[in-house]
Amino acid sequence: MQPQRVVITGLGVTSPIGEGLDEVSAALQTGRHGIRAMPEWDRIGDLRTKLAGVVGLDLKGRYPRKKIRSMGRVSLLATYATEAAIADAGLDPELVSSGRVGLAYGSTTGSSDAMEEFCGTLFTNYSLKGLSGNSYLKMMSHTCAANLALFFQIRGRIIPTCSACTSGAQAIGYAYESVKYGLQEVMVAGGAEELHFASAATFDLMFATSAGYNERPDASPRPFDAARDGLVIGEGAGTLVLESYERARARGAKIYGELIGYGTNCDGMHVTSPSEDGMAGAMLLSLRDAGIDPATIDYVNAHGTATEIGDIAESQATRRVFGRAVPISSSKSFTGHTLGACGAIEAIYSLAMFRDRFLAPTRNLARVDPRCADLDYIRERRDAEPRVIMTNNFAFGGINTSMILRRVDE
Repeated sequence: MQPQRVVITGLGVTSPIGEGLDEVSAALQTGRHGIRAMPEWDRIGDLRTKLAGVVGLDLKGRYPRKKIRSMGRVSLLATYATEAAIADAGLDPELVSSGRVGLAYGSTTGSSDAMEEFCGTLFTNYSLKGLSGNSYLKMMSHTCAANLALFFQIRGRIIPTCSACTSGAQAIGYAYESVKYGLQEVMVAGGAEELHFASAATFDLMFATSAGYNERPDASPRPFDAARDGLVIGEGAGTLVLESYERARARGAKIYGELIGYGTNCDGMHVTSPSEDGMAGAMLLSLRDAGIDPATIDYVNAHGTATEIGDIAESQATRRVFGRAVPISSSKSFTGHTLGACGAIEAIYSLAMFRDRFLAPTRNLARVDPRCADLDYIRERRDAEPRVIMTNNFAFGGINTSMILRRVDE
C-alpha cells in the first residue's frame, strides 16, 4: 500500500489561555496569558516557585459519575478535549466504536491528585482504610488512553505514550504513522496534564523553575530571554483527529492542516541535560520524512521552556539545521510548560496560526540571551501567511520529537 497523506479534521483543546481554537487564537494574538500566582502552594515547605499556568475549567458534573469513576483530573481534561475533537471532526459514534478508529494518547504521569491520596494514606497510615479500588486506575501511567478508549468505546489500536514532555507529540506522531501506512482508518491523538505541586517540586529540586517572579506572574516565564529564571508548570489537554486526505475530501470534512513529517530519536547521553545533536537530529528526521528542504519552513514553534541549558541548546540546534535566522517563538510563554500535553496543545496553536494568518510572539522576550543562536525571535504578533510550520518538543531521557504541519488550501 502506498503511504497516504494525513490531514487533521478535528481538534479540541483546553489550556491556560482558553478552550477551543477561537479563544486560544485570540489569546495568542492579544498577549493574554494564563499564568497566575499560587498562594495555595505556600503550605509546601521549601518550594521556591509559586507560579503556574492554570486551566479555568470546572468539569464537575459534566459527565455521568458512572463513566468517570476511574478518571482523575488529567483524564477528565483529556475527555473534554477529545469530546470536542470528535464532534468537530463529525465522527459518527458507530464509526468510532467500529475498530476502524484508533487512539494514541499520553501524559507525563497519571493523576497526581490520586497518587497523593493513595500513597499519602497507604504510606503514612499503613492501612487501606478509606482507599478506593479506582485510585490506581486514576494514577496509572496509561490512564488517559485507557479511560478515553472506554469512554468513547474506541476498539482500534490503543497506543499509550508516557515520555514526559514529548508524550503528546509522540502520540500524534504514532497516530500519523498509523494512518499514513494504513494501519487505522482514523486516529484520535493527543496529550494531557493536570496541575499539581508535585510537578512543580520535581523541577524545583533541579533548580529549573521560575522563582524570581512569584510576585509578578505577568513577567514569567521568559523563554530565550537573558533575564529568564526557569520554567513555569502548566496544565491542559489537546486532541487531534487524523485521517487520510482522500477520506477527508470524500466526506467533505473540514481540513485544518496536513501533517507531512515526523521525527523522533533519543540522545542516548544524559537523563536531563539536552543534546544539541539529538535535537537537530530529530528535526532532520522530520524534514526527511516530509521530503522537504529546511528553506521551506516558514516558522518554528519552539519547545522553549525558559531554562538556561534548554533554550541555548535548542536555539543552537535550530540554527544548525536551518543555517539561517528562521522565525521562531515559544507559546509556553503564554501557558507555562504543560508537560505531557504541550506537543498536542502547541500543534493546535500552530493550526490557529495557519487559519488566522499570524505568527505568535514569545511573551516577555525583552533581550535575547547572547548565548542563544542567531534566529528571528518573534517578540510581537506578526501578520503572516505561514504555509509550513515545524513544532518541536524535547523530554527527559533525551527523547526528541519534531513535527511538520502544512496548510491545506481547499
